[in-house]
Parts: sequence; C-alpha cells; structure tokens
Amino acid sequence: MNVLFIHQNFVGYNHPGGTRHLEFASHLVDHGHEVTIVASSLDYLTGQRIVKQNSWYTKHEIQGVRVLRSYAYPSLHRSFAWRAFSFLSFMVTAAWTGWRAGPVDVIIGTSPPIFQLLSAWFVALIRRKPLVVEVRDLWPEFAIDMGVLKNPILILLARCFERFFYSQATHLIVNSPAYRDYLLAKGIPSHKISCIPNGVDPEMFQPESDGASIRQELGLNSQYVVTYAGALGQANDIETILRTADRLREEPKLHFLLVGDGKERKNLESKAKSLGLNNVTFAGSYPKNRMWEVLAASDVCVALLRDIPMFRTTYPNKVFDYMAAGRPTVLAIDGVIRQVMESAEGGRYVPPGDDAALAASICELRSDMAGSRRMGMAARRYVEQHFHREKHAKQLEDLLASIVDRRHTSEAAS
Repeated sequence: MNVLFIHQNFVGYNHPGGTRHLEFASHLVDHGHEVTIVASSLDYLTGQRIVKQNSWYTKHEIQGVRVLRSYAYPSLHRSFAWRAFSFLSFMVTAAWTGWRAGPVDVIIGTSPPIFQLLSAWFVALIRRKPLVVEVRDLWPEFAIDMGVLKNPILILLARCFERFFYSQATHLIVNSPAYRDYLLAKGIPSHKISCIPNGVDPEMFQPESDGASIRQELGLNSQYVVTYAGALGQANDIETILRTADRLREEPKLHFLLVGDGKERKNLESKAKSLGLNNVTFAGSYPKNRMWEVLAASDVCVALLRDIPMFRTTYPNKVFDYMAAGRPTVLAIDGVIRQVMESAEGGRYVPPGDDAALAASICELRSDMAGSRRMGMAARRYVEQHFHREKHAKQLEDLLASIVDRRHTSEAAS
C-alpha cells in the first residue's frame, strides 16, 4: 500500500512529543508498504522550526518514512487567534503538499487540530481515495468543557465540522474505548469505527535503570523524585502539583520534577517562585529518545487532568510511558485510564484537583519502596500484554489493507 498521513504535530524521536504515528509508519514500512507523512515545519510544543524552510515543503526521511514538512506560520504560542492562524496556514499548505505527494491508496487525517482534517478530506476527494479519520481527542467537546470555546456560533460551526468529517470518512479510528461510545451516541454505525488505543513500545524504556545521568544533570542525586512528564497547558492541572509541593516542602529530600513545555509554563514558573518552592524543578522538554532516562530517574510519576467530565474518556500517552518505565503512577484522572491502572495494579488513584490526597499518596509510596517497585513492574507487565505498540500497528495495517482491498474490489466491479 501507499499510505498518506496528514498530521501537523508529527515528530521523530529526537523531538519532544508523542511518537505513535512514527511507530505505526515504521511498522508499515518494515512490512513493505510506502508511507508519506505531511507534517508541519514547526515543533508543536516549542513553536520553533523543525527544518529550514525554503519552499512550500521540505522533504526528509525518518526510519524509511518519507516526511514532507509543509509550511506553517510561526505563531503557535502568541495567542489563541494566532494559534488558529498557524493551524489554518498549515491546512492550506498541507492540502497542496498532499495533492502532490505521489501515489496514494489511502489517506489518514488525524485530529486535533481539526483544521488538518479539511486538508485530508480535500486530498482524498480530488484523488478519489478512501479517507480514514483518526480521533485522538474529542474536539470540540474538550474545548467546550474547558471553557476555551464559549461563543455559541463558533460552537455550532465546530460541531457542524465534526459531523461533516464523521460522515465523509470511509472509516474512523479512536484511541480510547470511551471515544467509540461517544461516536456511537452521535449515530455513527459501529462497523465504521475501530479502536486502536494509545499504547507504548516497552522496549524504549529500561525499568532497571536508575537514571543516574539525569539525576546528576539536574542535581537530584539523592532525592526522592516525583515526576510529571507532559504538556504544561490549561488542561493539565499542574497547579495541583504546585499545591502538593507546597504541602510537602518540609519533607526531606523529596523533589518534584516537571518535564515538558507549553503555554502555561511561564505562569507556572512564576507561581512556583512566588510560593518559594525550592522543591520543584522545571526541566523543560526532553526528546522522546531521552524519556527513558527521565523516567528511570523517577521514583514515582504523576498524571493529572482538570476535573472535567469529558477528560474521563481519554487514554493519556504519558501514563503508558510511566507504566512501560516500570514506575508506579499516582493518577489524578478518573474514567477509562483509571480502569487501566487499577486492572494493572500499577499505582494509586486520587480525585482530580485534590492536592491533599496527592500528597498523602506520594508519602505512602515513599514509605513503601518495595511495594512501589512491585506496582511499577506490574504496570510494565500489563502494558507489555495489553498496550504494546507493535500489536496496535498490526491492527492498523490490517484495517488499512481491508479498506484498500474493498476500494479496489469496488472499482473493479464498476
């Protein structure tokens, strides 16, 4: 097959961010397929250029995967309006790049941001190829629940866009079982939906390592390290971590490590400074190929989201990374990911936003290092069995093959 992905936020292992699609694409290439990914020229987390841009797109290759870096206006972190403008600029250039991308059998558009789905739809339409839409977040529902999207006209338009893409897709992929339930409630037939969940490549992590290089790099050699690794945005409720750090400021050799970047980083750093939190380090972003070191340097990991009903539907990538690293997780997210953690017996759940409960769980895990280690290794075994990326990549390959075969059969019959 010749597979075309349109994915604005696609990155390789030497950049921060998720690598689900690189791992899927690498699997397809290893099994004899051709994969092209149309991606943005900008790093989504940092806003910086990934490649030098001299034309509409720049071509390079990652592990045999052909990547076309299409132009996006560099305004991701200025404001909401400028962020939208950057998305729209990519939408236009991605459509042009996808149209000129060479032979294609199937086109995959992934959301969010939802604007790139218009590019994927347009390319599928003019090239007369099947369109697969991957729903990675429930947009616009998340934005509405968070209060980011308030204007009733914009909400109406966003929901119209959502319904349009669901109706136009040949097939829909979701990365959480709760997203499947959401689509079924929208009237999408079950045969049109496949769940290929978020997961992890366990071989990328080393549970037996102590992360000495990162500990030395950050001056954390003898500390009990509590790590959050992920975006520092409005949804992530990092303020609860800061309140927890404030509660535990007198605990000897207990340190909070915040790894990641995002729009709220400066505000969070200012708040930590105003509270005088000497037990918090903002380490910035690390590329995916160093995350095993970061998590190996951790004694316990924390995952949080704001207490919003729609967030109970999500499978956050960071949790699977924590589990693969063999570290116990204190999970301040209810819903389907809580079910995973409890089934794995890989950590503790605390109510979202409850810094007192978070502090208590951290202290309890610290007081039982042997039990914490057992939790971490149980989590590792669970993701190896149930959330291994290679199994999910095979699911995707089989799904795309069936879609392409049906299209070829239909064309032959007509």
